[in-house]
Amino acid sequence: MMLTDRSPTLPRLFCLLGLLVLATGCSSGPVHAPVDAAKARETLRAALDSWRKGDPIDALQRGSPPIYVIDVEWQAGAKLVEYQLAGSGDEKDAHLFCPVQLTVRSPDGRTNKRDVTYVISTAPNLTVSRKVF
Repeated sequence: MMLTDRSPTLPRLFCLLGLLVLATGCSSGPVHAPVDAAKARETLRAALDSWRKGDPIDALQRGSPPIYVIDVEWQAGAKLVEYQLAGSGDEKDAHLFCPVQLTVRSPDGRTNKRDVTYVISTAPNLTVSRKVF
């Protein structure tokens, strides 16, 4: 005689309950450290000063602490003539969004002024990248 009881047993209920707890989680996900705005502005200035001196874009990666920079114009060989931070920036979670006015000389010798925004992070690494949208 074979038993075909399809009602859940106590172990099955505990198993299903455990899976439900794992699926929903106990938190809302990873929490990013808030940006240190003063350190972010200092990091941005260090990156832009390095570009203005003519350093390669990866020069600050060898520093202590390293600074990682992403900027397509710098990478393409443009020269930074001057820059001016346009305000103290806007803190959003783990990033500082900082407007900057750049004067850039392209590899073909043309000089242009433009307003851009850099996104700076201070944890876990120091990063500077130009906002592209």
